[in-house]
Amino acid sequence: MKEISWWRTKVEQEEIKHIEDTILHEHLSQGEVTTEFEEKLARLLNVHYVLATTSGSMALFLALLALGIGRDDEVIVPDRTFIATAHAVILAGAKVVLVDTLLDIPLIDCSLIRSKITPRTKAIIAVHINGRSANMEEINWIAKEHGLFVVEDACQALFSKNVAGFLGTQSDVGCFSLGVTKLITTGQGGLIITKKKELYEKMKLMRTHGVINTFDGVYDQFGFNFRFTDIAASIGIEQLSRIPVRIEHVNKIYTKYSSAMAMLPFLKMIPVDITSGEIPLYVEVLCEKRDTLKDFLISHGISARPFTRNLHRSAYLGNTGDFPHSNIFEQKGLFLPSGVTQPLENIDYVIEVLSKFKS
Repeated sequence: MKEISWWRTKVEQEEIKHIEDTILHEHLSQGEVTTEFEEKLARLLNVHYVLATTSGSMALFLALLALGIGRDDEVIVPDRTFIATAHAVILAGAKVVLVDTLLDIPLIDCSLIRSKITPRTKAIIAVHINGRSANMEEINWIAKEHGLFVVEDACQALFSKNVAGFLGTQSDVGCFSLGVTKLITTGQGGLIITKKKELYEKMKLMRTHGVINTFDGVYDQFGFNFRFTDIAASIGIEQLSRIPVRIEHVNKIYTKYSSAMAMLPFLKMIPVDITSGEIPLYVEVLCEKRDTLKDFLISHGISARPFTRNLHRSAYLGNTGDFPHSNIFEQKGLFLPSGVTQPLENIDYVIEVLSKFKS
């Protein structure tokens, strides 16, 4: 029986060779290879400033700290996002204020944001979940209206676009993940981008305990060890060249599934606008019998993952109220096998098995 994982990615010989060269040249911690990686990314994303750090989660945390978000502040966050978005706010000392999603797309419902703004609100985190663009025009307008910062959680949206350009580049600061289930991966890792030099310089210092040089620096600004490594950067540099091929591949996977939906009436595909430049890292569907379908796929050697729980289920975040739209995604959402190196024949097999499911 075939064994198909829900996600596939690969490290190639080029990455291994680059890692070897980096180690032989004694570039282990953050140094010139990391700088090269940051500069290459800046050119590709058409921004001035890119900062590599330990994870997408840490990128969010560092961004909030640099913006001065802290105790007694409130930050607006969509109910459907990975828990790291909320945890970054909590680590900064602020309160998470959750907002429901749109009915058909698991993105923040901008029409509800104003009702959640209080005198303590300091920022909105716009989450581009699975490469989909949150309504940045509306979010930026609301933020300007109320004097708020905007942080883009683009951890699942590296190189995704909307009509205004790359996601993560349309706010005060954008944050990305280089985790295993992303377009490119360094195992762990994250990126912060901004067009604001002052903010970049501040985050650059904060990444290394508030100084440029830890041996003779003057410690007059808060910071911590949020540093990247040249070994990880070596992997990232090699994977940058594969971005166009990987985008093409995940689009093919998405199109295969999309074309099969007509014969799978028990599934509803959650759309990603690939024609506008959104990149579907994952293929997501809704199914009334989600758990039964998951078990059926597992019985055929196919791994499929249910959606993570909504943030409002985490009582320690202190949010109550109704979230009817995000509940739909939580209860019915399923990730089908996908990934930047998932063989297309695996997708054909998954579709074949799906066609045998008795709904």
